[in-house]
Amino acid sequence: MNLRFSHFAIFSCVLLFSCSHKNFEKIDNGIVVNIPQKSELDVNKVKLEVLGDKLIKVSATPEDKFSDRKSLICSSVGENIPFSVEENDSLVSLATSQIKASVNKTTGQVKFFDKEGHPILVENNGGGKEFTPIEVEGKKGYTIRQLFESPVDEAFYGLGQHQSDEFNYKGKNEELYQYNTKVAVPFIVSNKNYGLLWDSYSLSRFGNPEEYSQLYKVFNLYDKKGEKGALTGTYKYKSGDVIERREDSLYYADLKTIKNLPDKYPLYTSTVTYEGDLEALESGNHKFILYYAGYTKLYIDNKLVVPEIWRTAWNPNSYKFNIDMEKGKRASFKIEWIPDGGQSYCALRALSPVAESEQNKQSWWSEMNPQIDYYFVYGKNMDEVISGYRTLTGKAPVMPKWAMGFWQSRERYKTQEELLTNLTEFRKRNIPIDNIVLDWSYWPEDAWGSHEFDKNRFPNPKAMVDSVHSLNANIMISVWPKFYYTTEHYKELDKNGWMYRKAVNDSIRDWIGKGYIGSFYDAYSEGARKMFWGQMKDHLYSLGIDAWWMDASEPDICSNSDIQERKALSGPTALGPSTEYFNTYALMNADAIYKGQRETDNNKRVFLLTRSGFAGLQKYSTATWSGDIATRWEDMKAQISAGLNFAISGIPYWTMDIGGFCVEKRYENGQREYDKTMKENADYKEWRELNTRWYQFGAFCPLYRAHGQFPYREIWNIAPESHPAYKSMVYYTKLRYNMMPYIYSLAGMTYLNDYTIMRPLIMDFTSDSNVNNIGDQYMFGPSLMVCPVYKYEARSRKIYLPEGETWYDFYSGKVVKGGSQNVEAPYERIPLFVRAGAIMPYGPDMQYSTEKPADNITIYVYDGKDGDFTLYEDEAVNYNYEKGNYSTINFKYNSKNKTVTIGERKGKFNGMLNNRKFNIILVSGDKVRPFDLNAKGVNVEYNGKQISVNL
Repeated sequence: MNLRFSHFAIFSCVLLFSCSHKNFEKIDNGIVVNIPQKSELDVNKVKLEVLGDKLIKVSATPEDKFSDRKSLICSSVGENIPFSVEENDSLVSLATSQIKASVNKTTGQVKFFDKEGHPILVENNGGGKEFTPIEVEGKKGYTIRQLFESPVDEAFYGLGQHQSDEFNYKGKNEELYQYNTKVAVPFIVSNKNYGLLWDSYSLSRFGNPEEYSQLYKVFNLYDKKGEKGALTGTYKYKSGDVIERREDSLYYADLKTIKNLPDKYPLYTSTVTYEGDLEALESGNHKFILYYAGYTKLYIDNKLVVPEIWRTAWNPNSYKFNIDMEKGKRASFKIEWIPDGGQSYCALRALSPVAESEQNKQSWWSEMNPQIDYYFVYGKNMDEVISGYRTLTGKAPVMPKWAMGFWQSRERYKTQEELLTNLTEFRKRNIPIDNIVLDWSYWPEDAWGSHEFDKNRFPNPKAMVDSVHSLNANIMISVWPKFYYTTEHYKELDKNGWMYRKAVNDSIRDWIGKGYIGSFYDAYSEGARKMFWGQMKDHLYSLGIDAWWMDASEPDICSNSDIQERKALSGPTALGPSTEYFNTYALMNADAIYKGQRETDNNKRVFLLTRSGFAGLQKYSTATWSGDIATRWEDMKAQISAGLNFAISGIPYWTMDIGGFCVEKRYENGQREYDKTMKENADYKEWRELNTRWYQFGAFCPLYRAHGQFPYREIWNIAPESHPAYKSMVYYTKLRYNMMPYIYSLAGMTYLNDYTIMRPLIMDFTSDSNVNNIGDQYMFGPSLMVCPVYKYEARSRKIYLPEGETWYDFYSGKVVKGGSQNVEAPYERIPLFVRAGAIMPYGPDMQYSTEKPADNITIYVYDGKDGDFTLYEDEAVNYNYEKGNYSTINFKYNSKNKTVTIGERKGKFNGMLNNRKFNIILVSGDKVRPFDLNAKGVNVEYNGKQISVNL
């Protein structure tokens, strides 16, 4: 008995030793760790793949093998990166020269460390992985969640572009889906200098994985009479009639649910009140999301929690707020809603309280994936993190130089004559412009998708394009992935099975004229993408069109459909269910045009502007704008944090509709009244100031572009020449062109160094915790601090200048102390500050970006710190820079010696200036120099050889 036990014990030890070697296997670029499962939905395998010294991909599955699904966002990178592997009793670890990652052999928990062994990112205790089976259209997958620990002082940025004016996402929730004014990018950057790219294309959530609930699931509801079970809804109509009813939820959020509103009278003739009491079912912090169109206010406990907000009827927005509430304690509640159109939306939902320790963790949830896939990106700073992201997802090409200039657009130039007349007016007034945009509906009314022009309004499109070019401008045209089923292009695509058919089969009509039936093409099919570009090439590119405005690329097949209907309308895709591929349509559509044009003409830079986007969009020479936002001060403010988070999401080129797209009727009426009387009424006075402040902000964005509905957006249509609004808008447009050497160099840095042009303060002042939540100021490049003004009649604003730095007022050249302070913001000026050590190059006045060679550049140097700047130049419109045909000139400033060293020019290109002049002006605390391009400094001639200049 004892002998047999001894033999069994020896056999068991041998077996255990043998199994220990099967806990993991080393693969070519990493390791696979096998995890013992307690149930079939526990993680079974965890894979770490080394894609760079600071890049590791993590995959996890409950199955016996990993998915072979090809990533839509990441290329094959990081071949033959050296790494080592170690194993102990509990962990298998993998290390590169810069980072280390370990996998717990029992739980599958992954941890990341720097090379000194300090933890950077740690999955939740136990691994934090959840898999729930899901099957759609016969395809099986998982609803997944991954949870990470997060220290108290961590902050999160990125996630794309959203409109709730949130900046730091620590402790917040964001639903990631594409919508007119939302862009989902599943990438965050932490102030701990790492990034996480979540490789999922389905509906996703950052933060609480739960969907916001109807009010009755979170509260006991009481109507205004005190009766339990509902709130009171009161609908008052202009006719004097009143409808009062009990409402057990407030959810009129889409085309389906608004049918539950009273239908006896037109909604736009009503004022609506929802009121009663809310009694919390749990104590704690309740998070709310208000979905609104029309004018909306919300009160809780008789306090105005949501001040008046507005969105146009057909394009609702979301507003988030939090309220601490005590279980069993009733709080009075009221919404005042004035619908502003035939169909309008109002919905309020809430989340039950979550423990702060859990809410503050980093959490990712996605509806449908074959497995968990994410990429860990480490860097010494946030720029290195974004560089790692672009290593994974693709470099950002240098945009054509003209794209850095001013663009004029409106909804819409209705005729060829109208477009050319307005462009000509820019030239007559000497207001710089590089691009004019032809928005939608240039085609015959019943021929959307034909890519043909309505001959009555556009009699000679080729002549129109040629005329634009003769005026030294470029033309961008709106192209939708949408086709009426009667067009030849629809039939061509449909014949191959490349059209989404549900909208056609259901006879869904759009909003044009009598309403027409059509749908969108399947951008997930390679053949469809090639055909889509081929149609554009034959009908539009052949005219000489310079750039593409890819509208409605969410895809927006039927506006304001609920999520389930949106999935049904946009699928199935060539790759699988739209549930799985819900968020990546714009990425695939951009792929079609970028690759198509480069194959057609590789000597002309591609430029795309799209309303939606996703991780990796930058590699397709594509910018994004923030959609059909409203003409409200709060919407202007929200664009600052939206643009900053989009930039830190790794996609460098972003823009917005200066002035907002959707216009309040009071501004339309104000314009019409002004046209009759030529007197500035109150609404039109505000309209002018709103546009002035928005232009001031827009001049310091990666792309500078005005667009929107009536009133017309051309500067002279906003105000006459004598008006301060006109003067200010022209001033900043001209300054934008003076800054072209600086701005275009930033574009070069974006390509060469993976730079970010529009920079949240957290990027440059990461160690200063005061900037963690500042989302209304930013750096424009390395030198300029931009502080937009977003309140009506404000003539000052509160700012923060990071301490430990010397700052200068841009206009006066005076030193400004650091810290929080109020600064002047006169009507015509935006507060701008320059960082000590800045080297700012300015070129001549120009009417378009390539009008004059920059043979005379004025260089402003700001004392107080050593500095450097690299001037980048190339051929402006082609791809020769990819072959190395560009030049750089490095400027270094030594603050101690007051010396500027202009380095030897590196590189060359056709048309390069061999000789030029620099006018160098030193600004210091004891040598105040106001900004003036005509100021005299130290003039030097430069022939490409290194020289030093003592100032």
